[in-house]
Amino acid sequence: MGTRSQNNRTLIVESVAFGLGYTAVLIWSGSALVASFTGGEANPYWPDIPWLRTDTTGVIAFAVAIVSLVVSKYLQLRRRSEPPAEAAASTPGAPGVLAVQAVAETAVVLATALVIYLSLNAVTHPVTLGIKLTHLWPWPSEGTVRVIGLGLCLAATATSRYLRARGAGLSNRAAPVPDTPAKVKAAA
Repeated sequence: MGTRSQNNRTLIVESVAFGLGYTAVLIWSGSALVASFTGGEANPYWPDIPWLRTDTTGVIAFAVAIVSLVVSKYLQLRRRSEPPAEAAASTPGAPGVLAVQAVAETAVVLATALVIYLSLNAVTHPVTLGIKLTHLWPWPSEGTVRVIGLGLCLAATATSRYLRARGAGLSNRAAPVPDTPAKVKAAA
């Protein structure tokens, strides 16, 4: 009973983390659209919090999305790699490998979104490619971050693909079938 309760708590944490990450991506996407199509990124994201700029909200939301989605993905991968009670011979994934896979899979999605956003900016106002990405830091420029995002997409996609293929190979291996009395008698 204790294991079932623990599994349920972990599933709740996984689900809440995913919900928070998904919502944070929506907030970031809205901020990115404002930055791409208007000049209102310095305006408040929500008028009830007048000191919180839309672009600052987007940066915070992107950071929350990274953390939340990595946690959610890690817990999901860990849950899916645990052997069912009736098949305890299965080998679950190592926590470190699952963490790398969770980071890689999250990076694929978020780096792709970042590249799309910055590419859209390059179309709507190309002059910003040479300007710093945010008012929060003096470096990097939008163009530099777009190239970094492409590099992250390459590394994360390759890592994710490798780990998924490697994991699938490990979980699809047939477990050795124990000798039955009929097999032993036939072999003798």
